[in-house]
Amino acid sequence: MTYTTRPLAQPDFLPMSREETTRLGWDALDVLLVSGDAYVDHPSFGPALLGRFLVAHGFRTGIVAQPDWRTPDDVARLGRPRLYAGVTAGALDSLLAHYTAFRKKRSDDAYTPGGAAGARPNRACLVYANLVRQAFPGLPVVLGGIEASLRRISHYDFWSDSLRRSILLDAKADLVVYGMGERATVESARRIEAALAEGREPREALKNIPGTVFAGRAADLPEGAEIIELPSHEAILAEPKKLVEATLALERQVHRARAYATQDAVGRLVVLAPPAAPLETSELDALYALPFSRRAHPSYAAHIPALTMIKDSVTSHRGCAGGCAFCALALHQGRRLRSRSRASILGEVRRMAGQPGFSGSVSDVGGPSANMWGGACTADPATCARSSCLTPKLCPHFNVDQMANVELLRAVREVPGVRHVRQASGLRFDLAMREPEALKAMIAEFVGGQIKVAPEHLDDAVLTLMRKPGRAAFEAFLEIFAAESRRAGKEQYVVPYLMSAHPGSSDAAMDRLAAWFKARGWRPRQVQCFIPLPGTLSAAMYYAGVDAKGRPIPVARTDAERLAQHARLTPRDGDLPPGRPRRKTPRKTP
Repeated sequence: MTYTTRPLAQPDFLPMSREETTRLGWDALDVLLVSGDAYVDHPSFGPALLGRFLVAHGFRTGIVAQPDWRTPDDVARLGRPRLYAGVTAGALDSLLAHYTAFRKKRSDDAYTPGGAAGARPNRACLVYANLVRQAFPGLPVVLGGIEASLRRISHYDFWSDSLRRSILLDAKADLVVYGMGERATVESARRIEAALAEGREPREALKNIPGTVFAGRAADLPEGAEIIELPSHEAILAEPKKLVEATLALERQVHRARAYATQDAVGRLVVLAPPAAPLETSELDALYALPFSRRAHPSYAAHIPALTMIKDSVTSHRGCAGGCAFCALALHQGRRLRSRSRASILGEVRRMAGQPGFSGSVSDVGGPSANMWGGACTADPATCARSSCLTPKLCPHFNVDQMANVELLRAVREVPGVRHVRQASGLRFDLAMREPEALKAMIAEFVGGQIKVAPEHLDDAVLTLMRKPGRAAFEAFLEIFAAESRRAGKEQYVVPYLMSAHPGSSDAAMDRLAAWFKARGWRPRQVQCFIPLPGTLSAAMYYAGVDAKGRPIPVARTDAERLAQHARLTPRDGDLPPGRPRRKTPRKTP
C-alpha cells in the first residue's frame, strides 16, 4: 500500500463537537472514531494515534469518546461521516475493564474522567456498532482495538463461560481491523472513497485489506493464496480441544504474515487477510513526531488517571518476541519487532521535557518488553516453527543489543530538563542476562529503588505451559540484582508479578510456589488470578482442559477452585480458606 498525503493541518486536538469542526473549517468528517476511553491526545492512546495518522493522510477525523449507549444521539453529535465509523472498546477489553478475575464489578476505571466506573457498556464493540447503525443507516462500520482484535475468530469468553463466534458476526460489522491498525484504517478510507467516486458498493471494496477480517466466500480469496483453514465454530463446540488447534494456527498466521486464515460460521466464511506489514522505522518516526499535546481533551473537567501513568513515557518499539501463552501482545502486535530510531526517541523526549508541567522524570522508555528495542530476527518466518523467540531457550536467530538500549537510556538522561530515567517494569530478565555488563549497568543506573519483573510462577511444568523461562533463570537474576545493587551502594528490591490458577497449575504447584517465598521471608504482593483473555493459547487451554499438544492438564475452573489457589499465595482477610466452596459454577455475565 502506498499513501499520497493531501494537505491537511493537524489540529490542536481532534474534534469532539460540531463547534470544533466548524472552527477547523471542516463541513463534515471523513472518518468518525467511537471509543470506550476518554480522549487523551497521547500516542499511547489508540484513537489519538489513529486519528492523527488519518489526518496526516488527508482524512478529516473526529472522536466521540464514551458516548451514552442508551441512545444514538450522542454518537451522532458530530454528524454523519463521509466514509466510515471506526469503533473501539478502548485500551482494554470492556469486560476486563469492568470485572475482576472473580467477576466482581470494579469500582473504578482509569480511562474515564475522575476514574469513575460505568462510563462504557459491557461488550462495548457490539453496543457501539449498533448505535452507529441506528445513527447512520448504511454507513460502513469498522471495528478495531484490543477487544475486536482478540475476538476476531471463535473464542472462549470467560465472563459468559461460553464459546462465542467472531466479533465480526456478533457486531454485524463490515470489517475488523486486527493488530496495529494504521495501514488498515487509511486503506479502508481510501478504498471507500474510491468506491463512492466510482459508484461502487463500498463494502465490496473492503475485502482483502491486509490486517483485516471480513465475511465472504471462497471466491473472494485471491487465486493461489496460501490458506490456513481454522476449525469451524460448530466443530469447536463439538470438540473443545479444536480451539487450541485454532489458536495455534492463528499464531502461525500472525508470524508468517503471508497466509490467509478462514473459518466457517453457519454457512459464512470468516476471512482473515494476512497481517498488515508493520510500520518501518522511518514510518514510526514520522508517526510519533505528529503534534500530540500529551494532554486530555480540554472539555474534561476531571483528571483521567491513565494519563498520569503514561504521560511521561515514551514508546520505543512495537511487537514482542516472548509469545507468552496468556498474553495478548504477540497476537495483537506481532512477534517481529519494529523500533523507532534513536534520534526520534530523543526528539520526543526533548519535546516532552519542554512542555509545561514536566516533572523531570521519564517514567518509561520501552514497549511490550522494556529491553527489546532494536531487536531483530534473522530466521525465515516461512520456515520458523517456534511459538516464542525466548522459550524454551533463547533463539540464536533473535538478536538484541542490550548495551545499545542502555546507551539510549543514558542519552535520554542527558536531555536538558530530564533529571531521572527509570525502567521500573517490563524488563525481560532472561534476555537481559544474555549481556551481563548491560544488565549490571541497568541495575546500577536505571532502577529507582525497585523493579517489577514477571516470573509469573516458579513451577517449571506450569512455566512451560505459560511459555516462560524456568525457575533457575529467575533465581539467577535475583542473585545478579542483589549483587549489583550492593555494588552500586543502593537499596533496591525486585517486585515479582505472579499468577495463580493458570491452566496446568494445581493446588500442589501453588503450595510449592508459596513455600519458595516463605522460605525467603518474602510475601508476594503483585499476584493476579489468571483471566482467560480471548484469543490467547492459555484461554484455549482453560476452555479445553488440554495443553498445546492435546494432553489433559488440571484446570481450576470454578470460583471456589480459583480462589483456593489464589489464597494459597495471598492469604488476606476475607479470602476463603482452601477447599471452602463459594459457588459451584461461574457466574454468567451479559
